[in-house]
Parts: sequence; structure tokens; C-alpha cells
Amino acid sequence: MSSSGALEKHSITMPAATSEGVRARAGSRGFSSYVAEAVARQLERDALDDALAQMETDHGPVDEDEVAEILGRLAR
Repeated sequence: MSSSGALEKHSITMPAATSEGVRARAGSRGFSSYVAEAVARQLERDALDDALAQMETDHGPVDEDEVAEILGRLAR
């Protein structure tokens, strides 16, 4: 988690099973940090989705055959 900014406290609601999973992974003292890091990762993914959508708007859809060819070359 980035420590570059001020912290804010929030109250969130989530399924009990999800909370239990977080506690099992992070322990009760690491709960907030775990959730903050997960949200930060989601924000990064959302930004990437936005960038990819803009690239598709600017340049057209991805050619799946071309992608397969490139992946094949990288696998060698």
C-alpha cells in the first residue's frame, strides 16, 4: 500500500465469507491494509481497461490472429 497520502477511515459492508477470507489471509490487524491494497489493484486494472478501450477506439479492434502469432513467437 502506498504511504504517500493521507489516510481516510471508511465503513464498508461485505459478505461475511469475504471478511473471513481476508482475516484468514491478513489477520485482524492487517484487514484494512489488505482491503486497501486490493482496491488499489482494482483501480490499476480499471485504468488499464480504460487505456485498452481508448486504444481500440483510436486504432480499431485487436486482430486475434496477429496476437496468436506474436504469442507463438514469444513462446519459442
